[in-house]
Amino acid sequence: MRGATPPGWSAAQSVSPAVRAAAAWSWRFLLIVAASAVAVWFLAFFKVLVVAVAVALLLTVLLTPVAGWLQRVARFPRAAAAITAVLVLIGVVAGLVTLASRSIGNGFGDLYQQAAGGFDELVAWLSDGPLNLGTDQLDDLIEQGRTQLTDNASTLLSGALSVTTTVGHVAAGALVALFCTFFFLLDGRTIWTWLVGLLPVRVRERVHQAGRRGIVTLSAYTRTQILVAFVDAVGIGTGAAILGVPLAVPLATLVFVGSFIPFVGAIATGAIAVLVALVSQGWVVALIMLGVVLLVQQIEGHVLQPFLMGHAVSLHPVAVLLVVSAGSLAAGIVGALLAVPIAAVANTVLLYLHGHDKFPDLGTEDHVRIRPPGRFGRRRSAASADAGRVGDAPPAAR
Repeated sequence: MRGATPPGWSAAQSVSPAVRAAAAWSWRFLLIVAASAVAVWFLAFFKVLVVAVAVALLLTVLLTPVAGWLQRVARFPRAAAAITAVLVLIGVVAGLVTLASRSIGNGFGDLYQQAAGGFDELVAWLSDGPLNLGTDQLDDLIEQGRTQLTDNASTLLSGALSVTTTVGHVAAGALVALFCTFFFLLDGRTIWTWLVGLLPVRVRERVHQAGRRGIVTLSAYTRTQILVAFVDAVGIGTGAAILGVPLAVPLATLVFVGSFIPFVGAIATGAIAVLVALVSQGWVVALIMLGVVLLVQQIEGHVLQPFLMGHAVSLHPVAVLLVVSAGSLAAGIVGALLAVPIAAVANTVLLYLHGHDKFPDLGTEDHVRIRPPGRFGRRRSAASADAGRVGDAPPAAR
């Protein structure tokens, strides 16, 4: 009979090779998805600590040259150089916040009056313009808005409480990030050695070399992104100051921070600058401000990003857009901020582990040596001691 199972065959043998291969791929794929879901849940549960450590890594690669200069030139001890670098960072951030706060305090009153005048003009246009809304209709709309605010007071209160909790988490995360940054600067190699020592001996050398290249990529990304953000902030802030737009310094600071989110940050902060110009100076100045924003973004997109950021992260713009979107969906603004550096480091590490070295000039001469603790009263043999050193790993592991 056609299609019948031949005599002596088991049920498994009667399944075609294509179906068996598809089943093997399917259960492995489902297992990977389940493991990824558990990993994502774990990261989300400890998101405050995970974000703090990620920020600490970014700050560490940024402050490492400062700490190194203090040790080489100023002859600071390692601990003093690390704490001084962290204090310099805190001072710079505090200075920027103070400068922006003073500018906001000086210009917010005038901006509020101009915004109130603009709102009155909008109400007059709605009443006398093409919509021809009567005064009673406008009063009804305003009263409905007040009613909605009153009815949703509990929701607004719970939202305010959640904001307070978020501020507390941010403060705790900032303290953890600064603490980790100090110890990464002080004992970064020791911590890395301990982490590599947890791996099997035969893979330690490759993981160490891949980690070195990942740190180089992270350093290049951080320096390049700071340069790009600085150019954006100076360009838009200078344009706003020349046009007489209030809050030029806070706008420049906002552009600097927003530029760390590719695509979305530049559009959002540029829109805020144009909106402030519209409220304060009118639509003519707002159009000129829009031209300044577009010019700065064109310089960033066609000059800085291809030549600087493209070399630093080696990611296609489509990949950057996708990882930023995925990061924002997974973790909001923080995810959008950290998505590109994580993807860049992962790309470098995976490429090296698969035989493609983006930084061949680094070489493989730098070996990290793992010394297992000898506190248990046992004398280790020479062979076991040698096996514990990454530099003496078998040639196949290099």
